[in-house]
Amino acid sequence: MMRSMYSAVSGLKTHQTKMDVIGNNIANVNTVAFKSSSVVFQDVLYQMTSNASGANAATGTGGVNAKQIGLGVTTGATNLSITTSGAAETTGRAFDIRLSDQSTTNFFVVNNGSENLFTRAGSFYVDGAGNLCMTSTGYTVMGWQVDPTTGNIKKDTVSALRVMQTSNLTSPPEATTQANVSGIIDKNDKDVLSDKGLVKTLTFFDNLGYSYTARFAMKSTGTDGKYTVELEKILNSDGTTFYDPETSNVDLSDIFGAKTTNATLGTYSQVQSGYYYDSANDKFYVGSDANGTEISWNPATNSFTDGQTPATTHSLKQVYGISNAMVAKITGNKANATVTNGTLTITGDVTDYAIDFSTKDGTFTGVGARTSNNKTNTVTLNMSKLGNNPTQFDDITIDFSGLKDANNGGKSTAVMSTGSIDDGVTGKGKKLGAMIGISIDNNGLIKGTYDNGNTEILGQIAVAQFANASGLEKVGENCYRTTLNSGEFDGIGVEISADGSSMTSGELEMSNVDLSTEFTQMIITQRGFQANSRIITTSDTLLEELVNLKR
Repeated sequence: MMRSMYSAVSGLKTHQTKMDVIGNNIANVNTVAFKSSSVVFQDVLYQMTSNASGANAATGTGGVNAKQIGLGVTTGATNLSITTSGAAETTGRAFDIRLSDQSTTNFFVVNNGSENLFTRAGSFYVDGAGNLCMTSTGYTVMGWQVDPTTGNIKKDTVSALRVMQTSNLTSPPEATTQANVSGIIDKNDKDVLSDKGLVKTLTFFDNLGYSYTARFAMKSTGTDGKYTVELEKILNSDGTTFYDPETSNVDLSDIFGAKTTNATLGTYSQVQSGYYYDSANDKFYVGSDANGTEISWNPATNSFTDGQTPATTHSLKQVYGISNAMVAKITGNKANATVTNGTLTITGDVTDYAIDFSTKDGTFTGVGARTSNNKTNTVTLNMSKLGNNPTQFDDITIDFSGLKDANNGGKSTAVMSTGSIDDGVTGKGKKLGAMIGISIDNNGLIKGTYDNGNTEILGQIAVAQFANASGLEKVGENCYRTTLNSGEFDGIGVEISADGSSMTSGELEMSNVDLSTEFTQMIITQRGFQANSRIITTSDTLLEELVNLKR
């Protein structure tokens, strides 16, 4: 009689334990990456009232089974549904990470200051010290660091991932090594035909990340398909002059261009308004016809004068409209002027490169010295010969093959850009970059983004895998600890993509609690509890009847 009561008591206790587990599951229905548990019952001891006996051939009797009376129930195991993933919750936060398992259950490795723990809850943030931490506990996320000599991930013992520190808040600058010129150059463009030429600028960087702007001038030679390009000067980022061929001790031909002696700098066959050239008599007049005052070319003064006393001088700028720059070259004895049959020709030494195009279809054929018959696609801006030290600049190779000679309505579209002509990126050069963002890819690689266009690896989140993940011990705060039955953590971890698993940034794993299952189990547990209660009340009634026998 008493045995039934004690069996029922054990049933009540065991069902209460199951209800406790169900209650904990439902309480954590919205806990990030929570794993539900379930209770497995097992019977307890049995009281043997009669042992089993075997068959007796002599008497012809069969065997008899043992007679046993059970003594109740107990909790056999609490199973953790750790290998079942919860649904994905989109958060949009860069440091929220969901683990997507392929064939093995993966865990983040975190450290509480004294030991490594393991979690599926990927809600992280960067603390004041720059460490990647759990938002709920502040435990540091563990992973692999970057090898400073190679820039690659070094997969050794995991350590705290300090993703924001002085060394990675900036990205090193890069000197410009390549540039290109592309677009259309139109021979009828007024800028191309002018003495100043079509001015184009190229902004580039030195090895320290300082920017400079080189000014180039593209000019027509007067011959179809032939142009020139020359370097005018190089400016600092604040607009002050860094290099001026007119004042520098470094010769222009050492920086950019090939020197050509007695080259034609300009040809002018049309006099300005207010002057008249009589081609029949090879005479010049002030006015609109031959009735004006006659003037004569004076090579000694590089000007025109009339025969009056005192004589009136008319400059080349007045008569032919040449630029101030050309006037300065003539007066500075850097150019010579001659007037023949009404045409002004200015010659002198020049340092530039010739750009040649096919006169058939306008395609680019080469760039190089004017006298060269072996022009190529590129020329070099020798910046290594300038600066405070030989390593301040790298030489810049400029590719002109993107140019085309064509009629574009008198408008040239030529542009100069840094970077390779193939991809526009190689050799472009970069300033010192400041960090503007951090991202985490599917392999757990943490990458920093910088405002100079660089992307650098800052570390990698490692994961832990166990032979028996269900054997891990829950320690609260969404964390687990290894046990003798789970398998040990080797201290290094594995890359999540090793078995095809991945990490998804901007998402969290939700609880895997199934409310329909929990409510069903709750009903079953309630009925079991009620049934065990009835055993106690029924046994009590029997005892009461037994006591009443003495009346």
